[in-house]
Amino acid sequence: MEDLLIRRAHIRDGEPTQDILIENGVITRIENQIDLPDNPSIPVLDAKDCVVVPGLIESHIHPDKALLESRKPNVSGTLAEAIRNTGELKAQFTLDDVIDRAATVLQWASAKGTTILRAHPDVDPISKLLGAQGMLTLKESFRDIMDIEVVAFPQEGIIKSPGTYELLEEAMREGCTVVGGCPYNEASMDDSVRHIEMVFELAERFGAAVDMHVDFTDDTKDPRYMTTEVICEITQAHGMQGRVSLGHVTTLGSIEPDHPVFDQIAQAGISIVTLPATDLYLNGRRDTHNIRRGIAPVQTLLQHGINVVYSSNNIRNAFTPLGNADLILSGYLLAEVNHMGSAQFGLVMDMITTHAAQSLGRSANYGLRVGCPGDAVVLGSGRISDVIADQPLERTVVKNGRIVSQTMVRTESRALS
Repeated sequence: MEDLLIRRAHIRDGEPTQDILIENGVITRIENQIDLPDNPSIPVLDAKDCVVVPGLIESHIHPDKALLESRKPNVSGTLAEAIRNTGELKAQFTLDDVIDRAATVLQWASAKGTTILRAHPDVDPISKLLGAQGMLTLKESFRDIMDIEVVAFPQEGIIKSPGTYELLEEAMREGCTVVGGCPYNEASMDDSVRHIEMVFELAERFGAAVDMHVDFTDDTKDPRYMTTEVICEITQAHGMQGRVSLGHVTTLGSIEPDHPVFDQIAQAGISIVTLPATDLYLNGRRDTHNIRRGIAPVQTLLQHGINVVYSSNNIRNAFTPLGNADLILSGYLLAEVNHMGSAQFGLVMDMITTHAAQSLGRSANYGLRVGCPGDAVVLGSGRISDVIADQPLERTVVKNGRIVSQTMVRTESRALS
């Protein structure tokens, strides 16, 4: 943790720039101008009237399964083949392989502005604890540039894959802090409901939050993909309001916006994490025309007062063949697909900052506020509401008062004769 003075930071649209003083890794002052005659040697980062936002939060990503596309591409582009191909590749994983690929993605994420990341490594009888152990190792080695939370995620199901529950218990004992779930990957609706109950029981035992993959399809006919209402009921029964996040939830885009489930989600205090790159790639595959977007209806969710977040999910594998862990680029995609205009671009930035902090239970100790950790990103835009449209390449990333990454761009324009 270090000291740093950030000058001329544009932290709110329509207001004068501010200076931000970070001492011993914590924000201690935010003022129009900060003079430090008693400490002239403190490092200074001149933001040059550019946007400064809190460190970005990557709330749902699978670094353990990243960069596998070249090993076994998803030819059909379906969820079924993605799960099958990844299962075959997981059987070949080694700890070093997981760490090497995951570290590459974490470095990309850091350079793009991420300072907090929630990883969802697979825990199952195929790869056992390799993914979780790899991410726990990287959590330690990356601690100076990124806060990493590790989810114990049963991709292959729990009932369907005997021994998974015991592995989840072991993963939690080894250091995972969030219990994941994948109820759609069970053989029946009864098993999906039992899967959800087991996830909440495990979370209760370990005092952990819950973060599940849910409803990953564009078809509402199969009840295994319509478990959100069940999760809302169980969340409230366990008193877990505000401690549950659901990723994907794409079938919400196939129901009417006045469906009661939206109010149920809001009442249960559940955060919805939409994953546009993956959801758009895998859904709508059976449509021959008027192809569905196959993504959670962000506008409807927001109108019902639900905390909405977005994240990268997979990077260059059978679930998502593209991606570079750039949350601002993902925000561009999210805005286009959800018909979000310029008046909402600032809100898109909130989804990877304050909304994501709420999803991870970090709101009390996050943001550009006195007393919060000195995590910030300087972006090459003049207004926060322009960042999504600008897609600025220039980014300086600060973690606990220390500059951990700086991307500079040089452009040479030559006039035509």
